Amino acid sequence: MDDLLTTKELQDLLKIDRTTVYRMLNDGRLTGVKVGGQWRFPRKDVEALLSGRSSEPVEALVSTDILPVHCIQGIQDVFAEVAGLGAVTTTPEGETLTTISNACPFCQLILSSPSGREACTESWRRLAHKPEHRTPFVSCHAGLQYARARIEIEGSFAAMLVAGQFHAQVPAPAEETERIKELAEKHGLDAEALAEAARDLPVLSARHRDRIGSWLETVAQTFESIGHERADLTRRLQRIAEMSAIPAPRTF
Repeated sequence: MDDLLTTKELQDLLKIDRTTVYRMLNDGRLTGVKVGGQWRFPRKDVEALLSGRSSEPVEALVSTDILPVHCIQGIQDVFAEVAGLGAVTTTPEGETLTTISNACPFCQLILSSPSGREACTESWRRLAHKPEHRTPFVSCHAGLQYARARIEIEGSFAAMLVAGQFHAQVPAPAEETERIKELAEKHGLDAEALAEAARDLPVLSARHRDRIGSWLETVAQTFESIGHERADLTRRLQRIAEMSAIPAPRTF
């Protein structure tokens, strides 16, 4: 057993989190065996990674996701709960990185349909192309208000935090009925259930929207700080691996 590392020993050695360990197992960058239900990792394979003898690049030793999802998910959950809105972190292409926090029943119904989820993804994708660092609140494909704040890591647009799921003003009854009917038909949903869920959608004042927009920016900046720390860890790991790869002096 001396030649096998525990998950904790592996994390400490590679400076990665448990989620990254399992991701590396799944994609083949790590090999492991289960002993008594717990993962163990051959020391020689881990040393090969550190020394550069592995076929994988050194950059692959850390998660390819610059933002540690297990960390930002908890912060996002608290933000969504305090704001009383739905929130999600996505890539610039609109693909979700986190689980949607505090999704309202109306949006849950929309997201339950494959076409509805694709429409949401496309709405998020359109937000990514807006020039502002934090966009003003605009209407999504389902007629609700939402906005996003960019998350920039090392000068690159790495992700964005999206928040919304509310009305800026009480919708006109006739227009709302027609909108829900069209959404239900388009996404194969029960119109009555969708209409019932829509009745609980909040209406936020301009002052409330401004406050939430400020919170959105603050949380996105927090995610940027986390990303910068992860990027710094990646660089340090790179240097450690490079130093480990220096051949030892020959002895005679």
